[in-house]
Amino acid sequence: MVARAYYEPAANGVERLPTELQMFHASPLVMRAAHWHAQVEVNFIVRGWANYRMSGHEIRFNAGDMALFWGGRPHYLNDASDDLVYAGGHLPLVHFFRLRLPQNVQAKLMQGATLVTRATDAADALNFARWNDYARSGDPMKAGMAVDELLLRIERVRFDPYDLLPGPVSVASAIEGIDHHSSPIVVRICDFIADNFREDIDSSDIASAADIHPKYAMGVFKKSTGMTLNDYVNLMRLSYAQALLMQEDVNVLQVAMDSGFGSLSAFNKSFRKIAGMSPTDFRRDVRCRPSAPRVMRAHSTGSVN
Repeated sequence: MVARAYYEPAANGVERLPTELQMFHASPLVMRAAHWHAQVEVNFIVRGWANYRMSGHEIRFNAGDMALFWGGRPHYLNDASDDLVYAGGHLPLVHFFRLRLPQNVQAKLMQGATLVTRATDAADALNFARWNDYARSGDPMKAGMAVDELLLRIERVRFDPYDLLPGPVSVASAIEGIDHHSSPIVVRICDFIADNFREDIDSSDIASAADIHPKYAMGVFKKSTGMTLNDYVNLMRLSYAQALLMQEDVNVLQVAMDSGFGSLSAFNKSFRKIAGMSPTDFRRDVRCRPSAPRVMRAHSTGSVN
């Protein structure tokens, strides 16, 4: 009997690039355990089905489904059909908050809901394949077009039926989502954090870059994302750090410093809060996992579950 193949995050995986749009078109492998990344994930099921375990619920996506969910909460692909092909991308928040989605949808997604629409067609399969090619082309103009076209496609969700599936209890009480006034502010905040999360920054630095008062910056960001500014900065750092920890002969203290944490104790505390284990245990767990066939099924071009 052939052992089942599993996805193993690579040291240069999506978690290492929390500020960049990552596109994929792949036949993914199921995952051994949950991971997280500081982007909103977009999935389009080209063929087959995929079952995800999210923070607070499980969901199966079938062929033709398109879904959005916040990758900052631990999640993983725990089952899939043998013929699964999926496409999509990981949107940094600086792109996500440019979206013109129905009122309150962004806030609910950030707090754990999953948006699913079945109002798709053959054009989506072709478009997702093209966006993946453009994003990986090395041509800045093509990469920019991939971002713009993907955002427009997501915005068209508002014109067709869609479901917001249950997440944590807090989703039900998410109110007063992002509005037209606060959206550009959140984009400026995310842009500054993306460029500086490895540095020693605080709410005053972030607010100054966005040209607003620190208390207002904290209030707008919390209202729009469900996170404090500090929570998001830490998530960006942790997304970067978990990929560094997968490298050979890595020093945990050096990872803490390179990721923007001022001390090993602060790094350990933040890492344990989201991963449920220490960075040292995470590194040991990754290295001690038994090897399994890792050849991707069919025509993978970069699986990033």
